[in-house]
Amino acid sequence: MITPRTTGIIGVHTFGRMCDVDALMDVARRHHLQVIFDAAHAIGCTYKGQYAGSFGDAEMLSFHATKVFNTFEGGAILTNNDELARKMRLMKNFGFGGYDEVIYIGTNGKMNEVSAAMGITSLESLDAFTAVNKRNHETYTRELEKTHGVTLMQYDEAERNNYQYIVLEIDPEVTGVTRDDIQKVLWSENVLARRYFYPGCHRMEPYRSYYPHAGLLLPETERLTTRLLQLPNGTAVGEEEIAQVARILNLTLGHGEEVHKRLSVPG
Repeated sequence: MITPRTTGIIGVHTFGRMCDVDALMDVARRHHLQVIFDAAHAIGCTYKGQYAGSFGDAEMLSFHATKVFNTFEGGAILTNNDELARKMRLMKNFGFGGYDEVIYIGTNGKMNEVSAAMGITSLESLDAFTAVNKRNHETYTRELEKTHGVTLMQYDEAERNNYQYIVLEIDPEVTGVTRDDIQKVLWSENVLARRYFYPGCHRMEPYRSYYPHAGLLLPETERLTTRLLQLPNGTAVGEEEIAQVARILNLTLGHGEEVHKRLSVPG
């Protein structure tokens, strides 16, 4: 996919699981490309013992309210490149290099005091949040270990993880019921499971207009966007709630074909 127009590679640490950093860096070196990592999900996670935020030319962290560490909104960019850091500092403050002196392109990307205060509080609790997430992930694993046609995403125990994402992959050929059917059942029981990521960036604007046939080049992405389901996690979830979610899932999957047939009826 690399062409003369390619200037860089974006690696994504999806669900906090670090991507193959070494392989991407090797490709980048051979083709003289920049490497940027999307580490929105990966705060507190490591690759070969090294924390997310220290790889490539830059890494981006998200501090959105849905993340294990949050400042209500916003994020951070980390880099070891002094010149890139200088430009980004100018960009976040309208390009001001001094009083009434705009020397670079810019926007308003400064963090407000309330968000900073939330971040400090969240940072103090990060280890506790991670511990709860890990305990919940272990409980989901135990509750769903005998569920056929459903695979719970696992983490590399040799690395540090934030365990925030409880991700199921549904195989409709085994279960007789689709991921979307299962989500509808869970929502009807007030379990707010998410189709993560759906429908896929290539099926959103502007990409779907510019590249209407992108799906033909992305068969694995197409497959996963119809099969992945994220279950609730965090400090508001405990063993009792997880056991209830597991009961709903097992009951649904035990009558998969019947559930699918009923949900396929219009109206």
